[in-house]
Amino acid sequence: MKALLLSLVLLPLAAFAQTPTIEISGANFRPLPVAVPAPLTQNEGAKGKANTFDAAFTFDLSASGILQVLDRKSFTADPKEGMAAGTITFSRWADVGAEALVKVSLADDAGTLRGELRLFNVGTGREDLKVTKDAPASNPSLLAHRLADALYRHFTREPSPFLSRITYVRKAGNNRDIAVADWDGGNPVVLTKGGINILPSLSNDGAQVAYTSYRKNRPDLYVQRPGGDAKMVVSDGQMITGGAFSPDGKRLAYSQAEGESAQIYVANADGSGAKAVTDTPYGLNTSPSWSPDGKRIAFVSNRGGSPQIYIMGADGSGVRRLTFQGNYNQTPDWSPRGDLIVFTARDERNAFDLFTVNVETGKVTRMTQDQGNNEEPAFSPNGRLILFTSTRAGGTQLFVMTADGNNQLPLRAEKGTLLTPDWAPLADAQ
Repeated sequence: MKALLLSLVLLPLAAFAQTPTIEISGANFRPLPVAVPAPLTQNEGAKGKANTFDAAFTFDLSASGILQVLDRKSFTADPKEGMAAGTITFSRWADVGAEALVKVSLADDAGTLRGELRLFNVGTGREDLKVTKDAPASNPSLLAHRLADALYRHFTREPSPFLSRITYVRKAGNNRDIAVADWDGGNPVVLTKGGINILPSLSNDGAQVAYTSYRKNRPDLYVQRPGGDAKMVVSDGQMITGGAFSPDGKRLAYSQAEGESAQIYVANADGSGAKAVTDTPYGLNTSPSWSPDGKRIAFVSNRGGSPQIYIMGADGSGVRRLTFQGNYNQTPDWSPRGDLIVFTARDERNAFDLFTVNVETGKVTRMTQDQGNNEEPAFSPNGRLILFTSTRAGGTQLFVMTADGNNQLPLRAEKGTLLTPDWAPLADAQ
């Protein structure tokens, strides 16, 4: 695996002595070229689910940022080649530039879809990983995400984002509905039924969504579980927006507009005990985002004359301005790793693009450029990917990219206008 030679670390433990770990950073990093042929199927039941599985599995690997999934059109190996090393002609895979080979076999066993994954080093023919997973046959995508997660963990020793949830607003006519979906946009579930529902935010475990709804003809803050009823938790002031769960799920931060100002409030998760943590009588303070330890909050304020990114303690202490470039910076999202905040900025051409700012140094790095308007970023649970909206392909769609701005891909989400996504801070086990 030549691509890993400059970036891998051999773990000192004997059990991992033959297993390289990909360091997903540094100037020498480049994705590992990997061949992923179509899955083999063991029975008719598996054949009917192979395409759905394959689409989710290859998207996971392609979007991961650690692998370069090779085009199947270049493959010269026999498509009926087996799963065992003795049945594989590795020279055929080396000829197309593959340094790793991932083979998957599927079987439908009375309503349970079982998958076996094997990872080979093409240069040596060595089998580096063999893992089996299963899922309900009605959900082939879940099996794909589980096997992709096992492969990601093998290479990085980190959990992947493939078993996490996202939420977003689906625009349909005059309605704005809240949807929750798999991380890649698959298996969407719509929580609301018409009306204006905006700015959703997932709880730490992805089990609850906070959002602003006009269902009682005023913008109040609601909390809802998929399949459950909406519960209004805050109805004060003129407008409640930007609800965000703290990492421990016990508190909500939000922005409350009243008169000529909007202040950040922190309340218990049921809306009780609300307390303002900003106090700028004629200023707008919006879009709160918690730090991963729950001790600080990033937010947008125009107290300096234009919307900029600030941070403060969760009790409102120690306010510090982070951005000084540009005159319109908004929608901050704090990385789960704690070091970066990603945000939307309007540049000198009035185009919206994404940037990160280092919390300690203030260094600003551009993520997107010259590809439509790019807004509303959200970090993945492991901080390696960023979800965002883009108009580059027409309409407003959901895209994902690596945290350094590379490998920008459209999600497999439903078609239509999709807005203001959020990503659950932690991956779940589904």
